[in-house]
Amino acid sequence: MKLFADLSVGRLLGALLLLVGSAAHAQQVLNVYSARHYPSDDILYAGFTKKTGIQIQRVDSDDAGIIARLRAEGTASPADVILMVDAARLYRGETMGLYQPVKSSVLDAAIPLNLHGTANADGAASWYGFSTRARVVVFDPRKVKREDVDTYEELGDPKNKGKLCIRSGSHPYNLSLFGAVLEHTGEAKTEAWLKGMVANMAREPKGGDTDQIRAVASGECAIAVTNTYYLARLMNATAPEDRAVADKVEVVFPNQSSWGTHINIAGAAVARHAPNRANAILFLEYLASPEAQEVFSNANNEWPAARGMKPNNPALQRMVGQGFKSETIPISAVGRNTIKIQQMLDRVGFK
Repeated sequence: MKLFADLSVGRLLGALLLLVGSAAHAQQVLNVYSARHYPSDDILYAGFTKKTGIQIQRVDSDDAGIIARLRAEGTASPADVILMVDAARLYRGETMGLYQPVKSSVLDAAIPLNLHGTANADGAASWYGFSTRARVVVFDPRKVKREDVDTYEELGDPKNKGKLCIRSGSHPYNLSLFGAVLEHTGEAKTEAWLKGMVANMAREPKGGDTDQIRAVASGECAIAVTNTYYLARLMNATAPEDRAVADKVEVVFPNQSSWGTHINIAGAAVARHAPNRANAILFLEYLASPEAQEVFSNANNEWPAARGMKPNNPALQRMVGQGFKSETIPISAVGRNTIKIQQMLDRVGFK
């Protein structure tokens, strides 16, 4: 009987140890839903796993697909972390209640407050920005003087009539820029400015940011708006024809004498029903580390978001040397302005 009892206890202990081990193993996973489609992100994932032992399982989609999936999955969603590449998109997920607020002394110390999402009463932020992209003006120096395009306001000035190329006004990158201008100048001036840009277009909006740079280099237009990392890609390219495009244009970081150049972000949030919340917070803290910030800059031509970090990327350094003045408005306010901006775009005929 004693032997039987000992065996029973042994089996019970073994079963309990197996359950504990299985639970511990299950916790060493992180489910990431990502709208970032850059090969460089594989370096981030590998670095995090090497540092923590936590394995990353990814779902890659566009922003709309991720939001639709999260809403369909509801409380059963396995998502732990949501990665997106624009303040307006991050804000949209926030308003839908898809994230849970995070309070982290590591993140608060590393990431400037204006790059946080909306905070609750306890100071927990709904999301954080981990890299930035300056939205700049490229121009043909043979046709345009630098001083005629060194502010965003001049893009709508009649002196630049017939010179502007830009992608769709409804694209999130432009919605964020326009939302920032609205925050700086107010509704009346912003709508007049958008109307002026429509009048100044060399052609109807089409293509992406790289297409706008190429259009300036080819002579189709003389001014274009782009995120810096698109220009950096051309500058760092191995193909001679891409470098030739970059060599034909010059770049301006607008509004250096006023509020500073608009910056957008790539950011992350902890999913509302994250089954591995602790791992998710660890991942966000890792993204703010010097190691990860170097990857954002060197591998994907983005500006580091963490305090004290400077890019070692040759193309970014060539653009501005030691740096530039960026705006400091809360990036969450830019997201909130999206609906008003879209209504303005409809009224002025900005496609």
